[in-house]
Formats: sequence, C-alpha cells, structure tokens
Amino acid sequence: MSAPALVIIDMQQGMTGTVAGLRNNPQAEHNIGRLLQAWRHGGAPIVHVRHISRNPASPFWPGQPGAAFQEALAPRADEHVVEKNVPDALINTGLERWLRVRGIARLVVAGVSTNNSVESTARTAGNLGFETQVVSDACFAFGMTDHAGAPRTAAEVHAMSLANLAVDYARIVTTDELLAGLSPATRAPTPLRAS
Repeated sequence: MSAPALVIIDMQQGMTGTVAGLRNNPQAEHNIGRLLQAWRHGGAPIVHVRHISRNPASPFWPGQPGAAFQEALAPRADEHVVEKNVPDALINTGLERWLRVRGIARLVVAGVSTNNSVESTARTAGNLGFETQVVSDACFAFGMTDHAGAPRTAAEVHAMSLANLAVDYARIVTTDELLAGLSPATRAPTPLRAS
C-alpha cells in the first residue's frame, strides 16, 4: 500500500497576521512544519493547496502577496501544487485524478481554516472513499458569529468542525499521534489506524 499523501491547505501569506480575525492553535504552523519534514524525510507524497480568489479585492487574488505560500511551508520543486477557487481542494482541481493514478488511497489533511477549506476537503475525501485523517493541532480556525447571532470563539468553531468530520468523514488525530506511527525502519509515514 502506498504511503498517504500529506495535503497542506492554504498556508499562504494572506493567512498570517490578524486580518482574518482571532484564531486558535498558534502552534499550527510549527506542527505543519513537523509533518512536512517527516513526509520529506520518508519520500512520501506531499500536496500543497493554495486558494486563488476570483475576487480582485481579495488578498488571494493572483499576483497579490497574500496569494503566495508562507516561506517556511513553501513547496519544493518536486512537490505537487494544487490551485483552487472554492474551499474544496477536490473540486475542479484535478487533485482526485492525481491521487488515483498514483494509487494513493489515504490522506492526511492539515492547514486552514478548519471549518472552511479543511472541512470541505476532508468531507469530499471521505465521500470519495479516501481514508482521511485530519490533524487537529495542525489546523486552525477563526472566531465567528453563528447563525443564531451568538459569537463563537475560534476554539469553539474549530472543535465543532472537527466534531462534524469525526462523525462520517475523517479520523481526527494530533501531530504527536501521527508522528508516533511513523515506521522507524523506513521513516515512511504510516498513520495510526483506528482501533
């Protein structure tokens, strides 16, 4: 069985700072870096996803600094890059085909934001039959107001999104749990399986 692909979503310059609002998991970028290092060491497949907006006023409009990858998490020349225009990285991007032709049936998803692009991508991945894991401390969300008008913290938004995914779509793991499952002989990422 091929190694799982690490799918890193929207780690772009436009997600830094406080422009998008207050967030949780300040250690998320560090944990994504740990995952990226492990996957590179094991020679396992890596997919970098970036959002390219259709709105000229967006920081993710092509050519804007916000659309660029964060330097510390930028892809190498041999790593696959996917550009998307909607939250879901598997819609109209060719990513599913790229995974299928390589026999990749397992995905490990990290990035931003938990309740938007991460959740959307993980839901579709689960529906398409990929064995999907979402790394809870390698994702983050932003605070928002719910449909009833109540303010919700970033931690609450994040937790609810993970709860949604855990029902039917993905297994939720931490960075430490995932890295503990690496094969010491090959160092190829082999995520823990549900017991």
